[in-house]
Formats: sequence, structure tokens, C-alpha cells
Amino acid sequence: KQWYQRRVAITAGEDMGTGKQSTQKFDMLHVGPPCAPSPVYATSPLADSAGWVDVNKHTLQHNTYKNVFGIGDCNSCPTGKTAAKVAAESGVLYGNVRRLMKGKELKQSYDGYTSCPLTVGNDKLILAEFGYDGAILETLPFNQAKPRWLTYFLKKEVMPPLYWHGLIRGTWRGPGLVRKIAHLGTA
Repeated sequence: KQWYQRRVAITAGEDMGTGKQSTQKFDMLHVGPPCAPSPVYATSPLADSAGWVDVNKHTLQHNTYKNVFGIGDCNSCPTGKTAAKVAAESGVLYGNVRRLMKGKELKQSYDGYTSCPLTVGNDKLILAEFGYDGAILETLPFNQAKPRWLTYFLKKEVMPPLYWHGLIRGTWRGPGLVRKIAHLGTA
């Protein structure tokens, strides 16, 4: 049989603490690399017990050092380590750092937004968007769990310029505003 006909994942079990090999049938498998904190901060006073920069998951402010904020792959927020996460966090960080510098209360709150575009065909994609506790945070006003050409187009043609010309330059702060507009203010 060809590999794609078998559709069985075999895990070594070491990551799951069992030490035994296990087999799991699947229809679609999305595998992400393991994430680990960098020794640069994992061994510093900034880290929590797991080695991530210890931040409040809503304000992104460090839980001990109030003049420190953490964003992206380094922080302890219980979400996926994705560019979408960084984009959503950047708006919160920008607003909260500005308020802290003015001596004001932090008001921006990160909702755990992250996104995982899953290509399921040559021109079809499921755009999974979610927040803390698995809350669905779809940006577009339709069921994004259905594979569509439009979401494939967005991933292929729209997201790369957003990343290179928006996120990297600090002008794209995630899809929150787009989500509000697309859902007529109800999202």
C-alpha cells in the first residue's frame, strides 16, 4: 500500500510519557514541530517554571517585572506559536506599552487568537481560527471549517504581503478589526 492509503500515525510514546508505541487512524493529519523555550530566557528570572517568559495572558505584561512584556513564541500564553498569534498580540502590546508609559491602567486584552491554515487540496483550505479555551474566532462571516477556494486564495495571495509589509513593519495588528466589520460588530 502507498503511504497515503494507510493513514495511520505511529508515535514513539516518549512525548506522551508512556514509553510505549501507539497507533492512531486518521483522515487528515496536521503535524507541528515541538516547541521549546530558548535557553536565552528559559534560564533567566523572566521565565516561569516551564521556561517561557511569564506574562499575564491577557495584558502580555510580565507577572513580576511590570516594565517587561512578552510577545510571540517566547511568552507563556497557552496558545499556538504562530505568526497570527504575534499579529494579534502586537496590537495589545502596542496599546498596553503606550498606556504604561503614560502611567495609565492597561486596557488592551489578548483573547488568545491564533490561526492554523490547513491546506486540504490543490486549491482548498480550511482556515482554523480560535482563541483561549478553543473559542471559535472566525474572521470571515461564513463557516471556515468548510474547505474553500477563497481561504486558499487568502493564504496564498493576501497573507504573505500582510506578513512582509504589515506585521514585520509593525502596521498589521491582526484580524480583530476585520472580524468586527465582517460580522457587523457582533464578533
